[in-house]
Amino acid sequence: MTEIVVPQLGESVTEATVATWHKQAGDAVKKDEVLVELETDKVSLEVSARADGALKEIVANEGDTVEVGALLGHLEEGASGAASKSEDTSEAAQAKQDDAKATTEQKAKEPATVGASSGGSSQHLSPAPQRVVSEHKLDPSQIQGTGKDGRITKGDALKALESGLTVATPAASPERETGPREERVKMTRLRQTIARRLKDAQNTAAMLTTFNEVDLGAVMELRKHYKDSFQKRHGVKLGFMGFFTKACVAALQELPAINAEIDGKDIIYKNHYDIGIAVGTEKGLVVPVVRDCDRLSLAEIEKGISEMGRKARDGDLSLDDMQGGTFTITNGGVYGSLMSTPILNAPQSGILGMHKIQERPMAVNGQVEIRPMMYLALSYDHRIVDGKEAVTFLVRVKELLEDPARLVMDV
Repeated sequence: MTEIVVPQLGESVTEATVATWHKQAGDAVKKDEVLVELETDKVSLEVSARADGALKEIVANEGDTVEVGALLGHLEEGASGAASKSEDTSEAAQAKQDDAKATTEQKAKEPATVGASSGGSSQHLSPAPQRVVSEHKLDPSQIQGTGKDGRITKGDALKALESGLTVATPAASPERETGPREERVKMTRLRQTIARRLKDAQNTAAMLTTFNEVDLGAVMELRKHYKDSFQKRHGVKLGFMGFFTKACVAALQELPAINAEIDGKDIIYKNHYDIGIAVGTEKGLVVPVVRDCDRLSLAEIEKGISEMGRKARDGDLSLDDMQGGTFTITNGGVYGSLMSTPILNAPQSGILGMHKIQERPMAVNGQVEIRPMMYLALSYDHRIVDGKEAVTFLVRVKELLEDPARLVMDV
């Protein structure tokens, strides 16, 4: 009999929540098959079977809080488990697991099953393929499953997306029933961590925000001119984030206090530039880090941001992906925000807020022109960063973006 225990969860992470059991007691399992999914403060991770056998006992139930090394269940190696259950029984068990996960992740309104529009039997998708299907509105009845019992895997969904699969036709929904006026749902561990860290940042730092605006006409013209050749050569789209990241790194090199942090009575100056890029996911805001941006080309930065964004959306971020950032960039403009005051990502001392590009009449050389403008916001820790440094930082970022040749010429 082999014990199934909670693995090491990463630096400073000591406990997790049991999110979903993918097997029931008595089920046959194969080596490396996922048994249970755990949710930590930062990421979700899967615990797989070490050998073929049968899941004999589940000790920690879904929703339980467990520490590193805690017993989750027992696996009997070499034992034969229950034969494949009927489709109805299998679906009922899967539906129960999906409902529990939906409650844990505060997604009570999201359907746990996806029905085949062509009249075939409905299939329950695991979280990874479900995200791809839901995000791109694919029809699962048209996806060929290669997983166990013909189930659709994440790879199957991505392959169908690349092949140009048509979207699902929405079925007529029945009239919505009147629900309760209030509903109490337990916060996920990630949401609890976000809430605690943001409040701690407010309570600890002397937080202040300064603003400026930037004319993005030059960057937009550059993107328009080179976007096709850039993507053809580097295999990634030429976006705005690469320019902003390069500009921020250049400004941080001139103003090192904004790239530093306070540790007790000491100031730790960072001679590396690991930029966190805030990404909104269905579970909440996460900040994966692109390392050593001062050493990366524009294309390498864009590739790094694109990869981290994909991992965030697919739930594949590791703890290492989100630790050790020195400065953060957040873009509320993708949601239509015109101006905001971002909260520091502690223990960092600065965060840049990007916003919506808005055409506005501007005075240019004595003439009124319509220009694509963006408000910039820098929130900073006034304990370590003076107002002059904060204002100078934004001015420098503005100069570099309005004349992007400076980024290439290093002037």
